[in-house]
Amino acid sequence: MSSLLREEMQRVLFRPAKHRLVEFIEIEEPTPGRHFLCVSVGQKKVVQLSVVHCQISQSTQKSGSKKLQAKRSSIQECYKRTEIWSLHDLTLVDGRDPDVDDSCFLLHFDKVRTVTAVTCSAKYTMVRALVALCDRYCQRPLNLQNFDFPYIKPTTYYSNRGDCVVLSQICFYACNLVCLSMCPVPLDA
Repeated sequence: MSSLLREEMQRVLFRPAKHRLVEFIEIEEPTPGRHFLCVSVGQKKVVQLSVVHCQISQSTQKSGSKKLQAKRSSIQECYKRTEIWSLHDLTLVDGRDPDVDDSCFLLHFDKVRTVTAVTCSAKYTMVRALVALCDRYCQRPLNLQNFDFPYIKPTTYYSNRGDCVVLSQICFYACNLVCLSMCPVPLDA
């Protein structure tokens, strides 16, 4: 489903603005509808962060058979970019507490913007994308605070190949440990 959302947002919002959608996560906002934090790259290598609001308006009508039918508004009217920032203006990304499974983080621009991802995994996915884009297009490291850094920077054990690969590696090592603990040890005296 996320690939369909990506294609739809790319087609409706970012392609007309001559931007390429690089990464997006769903976030929680107080207003109704779905909200996404998106990162896109423009023609002149300008990286933008934006909050996209998806409000699908549905009106109900009674037909002759008294069944309710929903009429969906056009897709172009559904997606709206409500806030836009440049990656160059991002001075700090604060994860708040690395020891707690918290999906909230702070983006420091001129003002601090609180973002609550739908999962902690989505939060780290976005931060990994921001780090990579900052290294590539801004030629400076992104200032990070209060994150569990092994999940952000690739090392020999964790990598930026995705959370599923990391989880499968951990499960593989755990299975090996269980198998080794069940092997009988010869007692030669």
